[in-house]
Amino acid sequence: MRESLASIVLTFEIVVVFLAALVIWGLSREDGGAFGLPTWAPLAAGGVVILGLVVTIPLLRYEWAYVLGWALQVLLLASGLLNPAMFVVGALFGGMWAYCMIVGARIDRAREAAAAADAEPGKEPE
Repeated sequence: MRESLASIVLTFEIVVVFLAALVIWGLSREDGGAFGLPTWAPLAAGGVVILGLVVTIPLLRYEWAYVLGWALQVLLLASGLLNPAMFVVGALFGGMWAYCMIVGARIDRAREAAAAADAEPGKEPE
């Protein structure tokens, strides 16, 4: 369940990062670029983050991929330095990611306990 919930959050993030990269790029064309970066930098950075999200989704069957997911959440939150609205977006997705990790792990543990109880008749789940 945790893998399913995590993949849903990361998939929605792909769309949001794409749109955010376009917004930051559009705004940087008027201002000359945030932090003195070239105007194409937001598009390139957005593409790299999207690539990271796409690559992470099938890797969620491995435990270490969840650490990568957390790193991507931090990166999304840090994008608020380029556009302050991204602090809100990053916080929302970080909260959803944390919620999915907690609830998904709880559901997985309950399913494992129920499966173990079915395998051993007479033993109650913990």
